[in-house]
Amino acid sequence: MSATPQKKRASRRVLAAAAGLATVGALVAAMPAGAHDRGHGHGHGHGHGHKPRTVDVQLLSFNDLHGNLEPPAGSAGNVSETQPDGTVKAIPAGGVEYLATSLRTARKGSPYSVTAAGGDMVGASPLLSGLFHDEPTIEALNKLKLDVSAVGNHEFDEGAAELARLQNGGCHPVEGCYEKGKKFKGADFPYLAANVTKEKTGKPLLKPYTVWKKNGVKIGFIGVTLEGTPDIVTANGVKGLKFHDEVETINKYARELDRKGVKSIVALIHEGGAPASTSYNYDCDSPGAGDGISGPIVDIAKGITPKVDALVTGHTHQAYVCTVPDPAGKPRMVTSASSFGKLYTDTTLTYDLRTKDIVRTSVKSANHVVTRDQPKAADMTSLIERWNKLAAPIANRPQGWISADINGRGSTAPEKPLGNVIADAQLEGLAPADKGGAEVAFMNPGGIRADLVHKASGSEGDGVVTYGEAFTVQPFTNMMNVVDLTGAQLVAALQQQVSGPNEASPKILQVSKGLTYTLDLTKTGAARVVTDSIKLNGAAIDPARTYRVAMNEFLAGGGDGFPALGQGTNKLVGASDLDLFNAYLAAHSTAAAPLAPPATDRITVVQ
Repeated sequence: MSATPQKKRASRRVLAAAAGLATVGALVAAMPAGAHDRGHGHGHGHGHGHKPRTVDVQLLSFNDLHGNLEPPAGSAGNVSETQPDGTVKAIPAGGVEYLATSLRTARKGSPYSVTAAGGDMVGASPLLSGLFHDEPTIEALNKLKLDVSAVGNHEFDEGAAELARLQNGGCHPVEGCYEKGKKFKGADFPYLAANVTKEKTGKPLLKPYTVWKKNGVKIGFIGVTLEGTPDIVTANGVKGLKFHDEVETINKYARELDRKGVKSIVALIHEGGAPASTSYNYDCDSPGAGDGISGPIVDIAKGITPKVDALVTGHTHQAYVCTVPDPAGKPRMVTSASSFGKLYTDTTLTYDLRTKDIVRTSVKSANHVVTRDQPKAADMTSLIERWNKLAAPIANRPQGWISADINGRGSTAPEKPLGNVIADAQLEGLAPADKGGAEVAFMNPGGIRADLVHKASGSEGDGVVTYGEAFTVQPFTNMMNVVDLTGAQLVAALQQQVSGPNEASPKILQVSKGLTYTLDLTKTGAARVVTDSIKLNGAAIDPARTYRVAMNEFLAGGGDGFPALGQGTNKLVGASDLDLFNAYLAAHSTAAAPLAPPATDRITVVQ
């Protein structure tokens, strides 16, 4: 989702540190009866020897993998499943060894099968992929036989030139090739970026669409990322690029495909919504009050031309299979498969061989869990082992100790235990006068990419936090900034958490110790922040006073809908967020006295 990287510096630094490194719907239920006969038609011919009128095309899709090749740890690796009695069960899921098995099993018996992704395949990745500029993930996606992907905002984390390298191949311009005698080949699948153009020429950055063909069956795929990508990626990542309206772009290219005789069209959109339930098997088309789906994708779906037959979405890391009416009022399937490879969506598109269009009334879709009790795909296991060997000298270094899980990504509360640890680490590292003199630190919640999990991930032992685990929590390696902000600007920033672009989906900043306030969720907009409750070390915020505020460079640029934080002056650039996080773990924990999860008592929430 949000937050953003300067991973080049990090990778350079950690690679240099490792001197010993050689080279471095409607129907959410089951598939329809006779699904095993997919591709053999629906018997619209009469008698023997007549060609069937329709064939079923299987569309497999997933989104927001974020380089999670190994199963994601802790609560971030679970999906919720509602049981028949109404209780909710957490199921451990994900990992490309299992995703590969799931997809390969699903394809059996489907002569017409296409696999598509909704963006954010790379970026904000764990160390195993992030250390190598996500080359391992592209290699894994090639082995998965991914046919096409939209770009997401994280595909721009390292800029347009690096995205082009992921597509076309070639070794990294600074770090070179990681494996002796092996040149990175790039993606076998096209990355689509229909709504991203170059500022200088006005031409698309990458292909806007592609057409999948088999035995006369043709399906067009148009890929877009969210128009607001520049608001959630560092300025360097989107330099020289322009991002256009999703609906207008898709409609434009749908007309172009239609003129070329491609009548079956799927849109891959890196933007999403929030279903009323977090369970993957929730019936999104339930008619009850408050049921269904909300968020940006609803208006986007309502505006996209009826020429488009189905929408594969992403970005919000939610699981849903919903129908949203198109501009003609007809229901149309909109799907998303959570994140980190924990789910995949199986959609049946019934293709009319005469009209060359999808029979929309026959579209069926369901999300399926990528369970960890199925066999691992051997080729993925060997890929993970190969890259882990290269990463090991860095990844396995202990950084500190914890007494229990410290939840970040897996916490749904506004104030997250791991958010407090990160903000405290930033304040402590930047409080000395010669380091910036910070009095308070803010951390954006989207930048916390995982939990700190007590259970050992490898041979390090329970409770040990390795460099790889710390990197997975803070993978962007943003440089820290300390700036002057007035009390009035500080209050405005807290109000921007719940107003403006963040009103519909609040982004609650994680705050360092000493800052306290009340968040009243019974109110609306900026009024949710009770201004006279905001205190720093027990004293009310003085609107006229200047405060020294620490935050990562992404927030200091006004990212994530916080323009007030972008107004800072007298900037001092400090160490990276990851360095400060690791320094804090080292200073505050030992094997005998591990760091305990902190209390979450800084933000008082009224609901």
